Amino acid sequence: MKIDPNDYNIPEGFRHYGGDPAEDSLGPFFGRIGENGFETAFRAQAKHCNGHNTVHGGILMSFADYSLCMAGIDGEEGVSVITISCNNEFILPALEGDLILGRCEVLRQGRSLIFVRCTLSVNGNHVLNSSGVVKRIPKPA
Repeated sequence: MKIDPNDYNIPEGFRHYGGDPAEDSLGPFFGRIGENGFETAFRAQAKHCNGHNTVHGGILMSFADYSLCMAGIDGEEGVSVITISCNNEFILPALEGDLILGRCEVLRQGRSLIFVRCTLSVNGNHVLNSSGVVKRIPKPA
C-alpha cells in the first residue's frame, strides 16, 4: 500500500516505505536520507493519544523502533532487520497535530549487528531519546 506524505502534512523529501502493515496502522511513518543520517517523520493524530491527550508512549516507542531500523539499513529497499534491543528515555510529551521528527545515526555496524541511536523531537524540542541494536536478516519471501 502506497501512502502519500502530503496527506499527513509531512515535509518535502520524506516518503513512505511500504511493506509493514503494523507500522502503517500505527503511523503511518515516513523517512528520508538526510545530510547527517537517516531522518524520519510522523504526524500525531487523535488516534495516537492517551487519556492525558498526549501521544501514547507506546506509539512513540514504535516510531523510535521504526526510526532505528530504517537508519540501520539507511532506507534501503529489499533489506530487512529485526530489533534486538531498544532503549527509550521520555523527555517531553508530544501532542495531537505535532510533527515528530527523528534524527538517527549509526554508531557501529558489523556483519549483521547494527548499533543505532535517534532523537525524536517536536519543534526542535527533544521528546524521546532511543538507542538500540538491529540485526540484518534475509528478507522474508
